[in-house]
Amino acid sequence: MSRVGKQTIEIPAKTEVNLAGDVLTVKGPKGEISRPFKSVISIKIENNQITLTPNKKDLATTALWGTYASHIKNMIKGVTEGYTVKLVLEGIGYKADVSGNSLNMALGFSHPVKIEIPAGVTVASEKGILTFSSINKETVTQFAATIRSLKKPEPYKGKGFRYEDEKIKRKQGKKAA
Repeated sequence: MSRVGKQTIEIPAKTEVNLAGDVLTVKGPKGEISRPFKSVISIKIENNQITLTPNKKDLATTALWGTYASHIKNMIKGVTEGYTVKLVLEGIGYKADVSGNSLNMALGFSHPVKIEIPAGVTVASEKGILTFSSINKETVTQFAATIRSLKKPEPYKGKGFRYEDEKIKRKQGKKAA
């Protein structure tokens, strides 16, 4: 049984949730998100609350029960508050600039790195800190993880991208004999 799926989800003020067929749409002050859901879990919207119940009792349906509840909670939080992820770029000569719809970076390679910013994600660059924000949690965290994977922090000097709250375990360098 899913502990997350059993809980009722509260719909905050100024937020609308509509279910049309298998597509759930959430509208809020920050925007609108739609997502298709399989019909193995029934979604009921009543009295500013959402309840989810599985239609079958098997392992896959039980797994989807909690997953769908988490997706709906993330959609509601996204349209009311939004999501932000911050990456810190450390290293001499490492730069990241936003120009139009692309992110231009100098990461110590022989060439500059350019990446297109996905639709719905806004990026701000300020003194080595990249701030990603969006109403969709999946796109903003996936894009931040993609950027971080270009230059992960190394354990000796800590050069590279790291999350703002991430602690890097440092190693001791070579000792002079």
